Amino acid sequence: MESTPSQRVDVQVFPTFTGRVSKTWLRTVVNQALESCDNTEPLAISLVIADDETVRDLNLRYRGLDETTDVLAFPLRIPQEDGDLAGETFPLPPEETPPLGEVVISYPQAARQSREGKRPLKTELALLVVHGVLHLLGYDHAEPEEESRMWAKQEKALAGVPLK
Repeated sequence: MESTPSQRVDVQVFPTFTGRVSKTWLRTVVNQALESCDNTEPLAISLVIADDETVRDLNLRYRGLDETTDVLAFPLRIPQEDGDLAGETFPLPPEETPPLGEVVISYPQAARQSREGKRPLKTELALLVVHGVLHLLGYDHAEPEEESRMWAKQEKALAGVPLK
């Protein structure tokens, strides 16, 4: 039996949203996204549940867009075309889990989108977490072929996410 790689998922929830979403559940969603992509190496991911102002500032600073968005992904490693993670990383002690990157989600934007889409907030948050993790793994949706591939991975991951 093949063992699952050891993942480290650091979750930060802004104080305003503490108690509205479980850190344990968020870690489960991240791990489900990694499993859906058949990830075989240990990785560290940071997930932040933030406010609109923070996400808007990050969006402006790093993407040049002065607007709130739902999810931002900041990869620390560059995926190759075959999906393997490549690129130079900082030297780490042997016991340290290599960082993949950080996903930042606007909780208020997720809440607005869940109302507009008439779906539970937990469903919207799961979608955004999975979407962000897939971006860290190198998936994109700029071209129709890429989008089709990414949406299929999203559906696979979301099918295994506990929403109750």
